[in-house]
Amino acid sequence: METSSPHTVTLRFLAEPSDVNFGGKVHGGSVMKWIDQAGFTCAANWSGQYCVTVYVGGIRFYKPIAIGDLVEIDASIIYTGNTSMHISIHVYAGSPRQKEKVKTTHCIMVFAAIDEKGQTVQVPKWTPRTEPEKSMEEYAHRLMDLRKNIEDEMKPYL
Repeated sequence: METSSPHTVTLRFLAEPSDVNFGGKVHGGSVMKWIDQAGFTCAANWSGQYCVTVYVGGIRFYKPIAIGDLVEIDASIIYTGNTSMHISIHVYAGSPRQKEKVKTTHCIMVFAAIDEKGQTVQVPKWTPRTEPEKSMEEYAHRLMDLRKNIEDEMKPYL
């Protein structure tokens, strides 16, 4: 694991034969597990607390991952609420013999920090400093608005 800054985490590993699906590529479920692990690590590192997944949204698979590829999962805090953290996740993969990797997957996750009794606890405020960080925080706000609309739409079917 690498942490280039307190609000980011990068996990790196090789895609293994046990990750294969019937099509001979890495199973989407394996990728989702890795995303959850990277998101959890980022959230726990930032908050100093145990964290639980509250939401996973907009997961988009762009390209398949081959067995033997070097997989890099970048997780970054893009917004913090009182007890929640919005995390942007990008998955990259490619041959370990080449430096260049391609983006294979992207999603946004929301984690809540909890205490030993399972109650949510306050998390440190994250403040964007660079223009790309400010842009990502705006992205998080737009996604929160979209989620509210989706939740309202789903209420009759729950």
